[in-house]
Amino acid sequence: MAKNEAENPLLEQAAESSSRSNPLMKRRYRPSKSVPDQACPAGQNHSASLQHPDSIADNKLDAKLVLMILLSYITAGALCFFLVRYQIKGNKTNGVIDSIYLCIVTMTTVGYGDLVPDSTMSKLLACIFVFVGMALIGLLLSKAVDDIVENQEVFLVRVMHLRDKCDSVEMLKEVETNKVKYKFLTLLISLVMFMVAGTLFLYQKEGLYFFDAVYCVCSTITTLGYGDKSFSTPEGRIFASFWILMSTICLAQFFYSLAELYTERRRKLLVKWVMSRKLTDSDLEAADLDHDKAVSAAEFVVYKLKEMGKIREEDVAMVMEWFQIFDVDHSGTLTQTDIRNAGASTS
Repeated sequence: MAKNEAENPLLEQAAESSSRSNPLMKRRYRPSKSVPDQACPAGQNHSASLQHPDSIADNKLDAKLVLMILLSYITAGALCFFLVRYQIKGNKTNGVIDSIYLCIVTMTTVGYGDLVPDSTMSKLLACIFVFVGMALIGLLLSKAVDDIVENQEVFLVRVMHLRDKCDSVEMLKEVETNKVKYKFLTLLISLVMFMVAGTLFLYQKEGLYFFDAVYCVCSTITTLGYGDKSFSTPEGRIFASFWILMSTICLAQFFYSLAELYTERRRKLLVKWVMSRKLTDSDLEAADLDHDKAVSAAEFVVYKLKEMGKIREEDVAMVMEWFQIFDVDHSGTLTQTDIRNAGASTS
């Protein structure tokens, strides 16, 4: 590789390529009226055209559609449980409310035991419903929660930097730089709010002692569901139908985010170590991909990315093979003539 030829384009395009490949920045720059036009990269339409059709379809699956699918499934399940309501035993209040409530505690695996199937048909229905319901929660509702959390991340950053004069672009950069951290904080705040809301409702509306209310909340959102404390009034079961669904998902997302935060912290420590350690002759030899006794900027970047674990040696080898295929004249650079000749040879 020629050092002078590779270094300048690489350094000039570093900032542009990072923002161009960032779907979060693309998605949030468009609807914001306060962001200047220059914030959207010029090659955005071209890069968007290169996206896989499956990724475009996934982006269109927004929170509203997800919630509609889940609501339809809950409605169908509640209807089935309502039809077999006389085959359900336990502490009953209202047929419709109990059916919806039983759907939620079943698909979230809370299973208080205050309402249980009492026939072969109702037991079979519960078995089918719990597996399909768990799959729907994992595949669908997590997407909706991710969208909600992403929307709240910017709000959280804005609140934390109220005294700082930051425009929308800087806010988005801050969110993207510390995305895992702000996602964890957002989920932590949401989880605390769910726990407080559930505790207050059980204490004031269900008549539980304060400690018993906290105990019931903890056993519910962790899906333990001992059953000694639960929602027993019609109003309580209406509240529980929404609260249990959202709080259990929030807790699962919280623990996932906690593990993600730990992994991100380890990754940053590795990156810091890689960038701060001194270079040796063996490092230069390993970074010299073309063995010309000189390391260009592109070769140095590839070597450091391999050390950070962001790419593998097999990835570099595969890309170099493709480069050699397109480099028809073996000049070490790609031109329009090379692309045309390579296309003609492959066709």
